[in-house]
Amino acid sequence: MSLPTFSFETTAQEAASALREQISGKNVLITGTSTKSLGLEAARAMAPYANLIIITGYNAERLKASEQALKKEFPSANIRPLTLDLSSLASVRRAAAEVNAYSEPLHVLIHNAATLGSYYVTEDDFEIQVATAQFGPFLFTKLVTQKLLLARSPSYTPRVVFVSSSGHQGVKEMNFSNLRYGYPGDDAGTADVLMHRYAEVKSANILMGIEISRRSKGQLRGYSLHPGMIATNAVDKEALWPVFRRLDVVTSDMKPKDSDNGLAKWKTLPQGATTTVVAAFDPRLDDKAGAYLVDGNIAAKDQVAPHAVDITNAETLWNLTEEILGEKYEFA
Repeated sequence: MSLPTFSFETTAQEAASALREQISGKNVLITGTSTKSLGLEAARAMAPYANLIIITGYNAERLKASEQALKKEFPSANIRPLTLDLSSLASVRRAAAEVNAYSEPLHVLIHNAATLGSYYVTEDDFEIQVATAQFGPFLFTKLVTQKLLLARSPSYTPRVVFVSSSGHQGVKEMNFSNLRYGYPGDDAGTADVLMHRYAEVKSANILMGIEISRRSKGQLRGYSLHPGMIATNAVDKEALWPVFRRLDVVTSDMKPKDSDNGLAKWKTLPQGATTTVVAAFDPRLDDKAGAYLVDGNIAAKDQVAPHAVDITNAETLWNLTEEILGEKYEFA
């Protein structure tokens, strides 16, 4: 069966339908699946075909709402909720233990969860963005690696997907000295500082896809992606409004609009979740582990910043994360 070429306009449902043979029988865990999220939209696309979709969230009430929405739309789908707060290492450990107690292996792990819009230090003494999108995911992946490896076969290699952003291009280099705390100070919660930190964290997502592929030596395949500009919950965060206005991508009353200069165009949620589905299942990526994707395809050279695909940066990030967490992540 030949597969179509995916594009900006392709929806997640169209991509999942095209990849239904690859999705069939697979068990998928997606972080960050609240309503109006890319994670939930990706789950919606995969639910008709997968054997099991595990959705996660830190808020039990919101997680229940997402579970009910999926089960109402797909009564025969196997949907399993998992309480997981990636900004809390204690929560990460509890959730990983629960996953490891499942009878099923795990074929795909999708790190979609992120936070943006405020600065504070978590209970584990980490800045909130890096806690949610780097330290928590790193530890969770480490702890469920054996579940992923159980899904390996001569014809299948498990995948770990990191949802990044073109926003990673907002910095020119990685500032590893600030990895743990970001930029504390009087202006820590301003839009420019938050977006600078966002760019660093999203760069880390790309580097993780590269390094997990390299370190696992073919046992896992890592990928990262830019989903597009989508009106998710981030648009509702007042701290970021100055950035959206400067980019000319919102109206005066903060409604999404394509920029007048044509440089920025919004996607719908179904379009935004497409590249997540592709990264998780497209067999044409089998020999391209570590790739960064845009619009359902491997990114062009000018779509990814050099610092985000630098092998030395990838290795440094991994080693420093191990050091900060006090957790060695090695593959047998």
